[in-house]
Amino acid sequence: MEDVILVNDQWYFSATSPRADARTQVLKQGDTFAVFDRRGEMGKSGLGEQGLYHLGMRHLDQWEILLNGRRPMLLNSTIKEDNSLLVVECTTPDIHDGNEVTLPKGTLHVFRSITVQDSILYEHLRLTNYSRNPLELVIEYSYGADFHDMFEVRGAHRARRGEALPPEIEGKRVTLGYRGLDDVVRRTIIEFDGEVLQLTDRIAKVRVRLKPGQEQTLHATIGCLSGNAQFCVVSYAEAVEGTKTRLRRREQQRARIVTSNEQFNHWIDRSLADLQMLTTETVYGSYPYAGVPWFSTPFGRDGIITALQTLWLDPELSRGALSFLAATQATEKDPKSDAEPGKILHEMREGEMSALGEVPFRRYYGTVDATPLFVVLAGRYFRRTDDLAFIRDIWPNIKQAVNWMNTYGDADGDGFVEYQRCNDRGLVQQGWKDSDDSIFHSDGSPAEGPIALCEVQGYVYEAKLLAAELAEALDERDWAAELRQQAAVLKEYFNEKFWVRSINTFAIALDGRKRPCAVRSSNTGHLLYNGIVDAQHAGAVAETLMSEQSFNGWGIRTIAEGEARYNPMSYHNGSVWPHDTGIAAAGLARYGDQSRALQLVSGLFEASQYLDNARLPELFCGFPRLEGHSPTLYPVACSPQAWAAGAVFMLLQACLGMTFSPTKPQICFDHPRLPETLQWVRISNLRMKQGMVNMTLRRHPRDVGLNIDEKEGDIDIVLIA
Repeated sequence: MEDVILVNDQWYFSATSPRADARTQVLKQGDTFAVFDRRGEMGKSGLGEQGLYHLGMRHLDQWEILLNGRRPMLLNSTIKEDNSLLVVECTTPDIHDGNEVTLPKGTLHVFRSITVQDSILYEHLRLTNYSRNPLELVIEYSYGADFHDMFEVRGAHRARRGEALPPEIEGKRVTLGYRGLDDVVRRTIIEFDGEVLQLTDRIAKVRVRLKPGQEQTLHATIGCLSGNAQFCVVSYAEAVEGTKTRLRRREQQRARIVTSNEQFNHWIDRSLADLQMLTTETVYGSYPYAGVPWFSTPFGRDGIITALQTLWLDPELSRGALSFLAATQATEKDPKSDAEPGKILHEMREGEMSALGEVPFRRYYGTVDATPLFVVLAGRYFRRTDDLAFIRDIWPNIKQAVNWMNTYGDADGDGFVEYQRCNDRGLVQQGWKDSDDSIFHSDGSPAEGPIALCEVQGYVYEAKLLAAELAEALDERDWAAELRQQAAVLKEYFNEKFWVRSINTFAIALDGRKRPCAVRSSNTGHLLYNGIVDAQHAGAVAETLMSEQSFNGWGIRTIAEGEARYNPMSYHNGSVWPHDTGIAAAGLARYGDQSRALQLVSGLFEASQYLDNARLPELFCGFPRLEGHSPTLYPVACSPQAWAAGAVFMLLQACLGMTFSPTKPQICFDHPRLPETLQWVRISNLRMKQGMVNMTLRRHPRDVGLNIDEKEGDIDIVLIA
């Protein structure tokens, strides 16, 4: 990340800009993740986020190495393409004994390989002596465990904390512990091998003797334990092999994509690897955690949108998300957590502060859009898979979600779903733009609730249509007809009340007095995505979205330039979010505007080429694109972020016009287009219930052709040119 911003040829530095290189490396597996500097260490550089985390608690805030008292010199630092390993290569500066150089720089190779598996960090350290003299080295590890809750790391101040437990030192192992105010004991267990000379609660010294040309390997393991949990430490090699096995299994389940453009392939592969890393196996199935470091936990909205983005190539992720959210659906009214019967989870946290209620996020339901999006995902999942047995299992949850939309969601009975927080500790704004200042009127004054967001009405509209399809499949035809009638009324009423002629698009919201917030926003792209926009307004919505004030050359600004609160450096009032742009592209394609959709595909692809590892972050600043300049990064954006990684797959589906009909069964490509950077796209292992297909789509001067390379089972492939 960089928090240095170029504005009108002037450079601005954040007051919290670190002086050292703040770029980070990330590893994650399950509920455990680690944030390192580029040396593979955790210390004081960066923005304070470095550390080893488990279940919302930082178990290690320092991990540094000295060789004979000197810090190694960095040669190279890379994360393996599949995100399974961090590899760091170093050497040493000149090391002296008095005035004599005992180890010239560049003669000792230091190779570190780190992985995370089952709440344990494994480090493999290999030293190779390329000098002509024997060496005796002392490796000094420095470590510390502050046991800070994630919200403390983010800056929250607590009146009281739990107690640090006395360190336990036995053999080559040291255990650091903390008893929280929630009476849960959390431990960090650090173990070394080799000739350990000294071991305390802060340092370990290990002696290494190397002949000329000799290499020696040391290992360290750092385990995170919470409560009565147990873990089994395996060897470093077994941990690496376990990761490989898990990755291979997931790869076999999903479709594979290769294009004619190696840079585009790199973007795809990086996105797949990031999604794999962020996905956690729960008792209900796979669930994509939102992002590292701040949001490595289940979020309802983020998980659903990530599942929608990837549904066409990996339906198992959608099934896992639906199962998890059905199991955690609210069953009673609880103002402290903004819960109401039928409502879908916003956020779930495992840390000490959440357990104690110091923050309201243990199970927090302060979101207005996750509930209709849950129904949308269920309906689209059925279209993709024909998995009626699973839909029948979660049918009570779907019906409860629809009931929430019609009751608690529309408390005043005006036909629109609104929100207003139930307590003063919850989120003020409860759509995806949840900054306090994100919903406002054209003069910049804040909108007073209850607030009806425009995109939420689009979600509700499609949710009711898809719920009607599911109801018919389950022989509840009367309810299906009722839902279709509700959707038709909502569409007509929405287009009447939300349209603002003066800005030639829809209002971002209606406030509590039903006054439109006449602000041009990216939210209208979601309306196209869900199909609630009347045909007479679709062209104007697209024109406004793609205007110079909204489209900055990389993606669509959350708020258009010129609006009262526009700020390209803000979180939600002028920045660009890849997932948001991807949804807009899918919406444009839905209304037949593939040309503009392709502009957005190209914009985000070109942005990815300027970024480390072609990894799109959660968001970046909304400054206009300048020739030869990269996107301006947002200083504390999560990277990787699940729905940023998923954007490329929604973009591909949009430009290919790909839809599924499970009952035929059929895969349809409706007027597919490819950006100029791609000559062809090959999709293999694309599975439906009835079989599998491998195919290639190739761009021609006037259209896109389709070739079936291999097919198993009775699946129709339709191309509408």
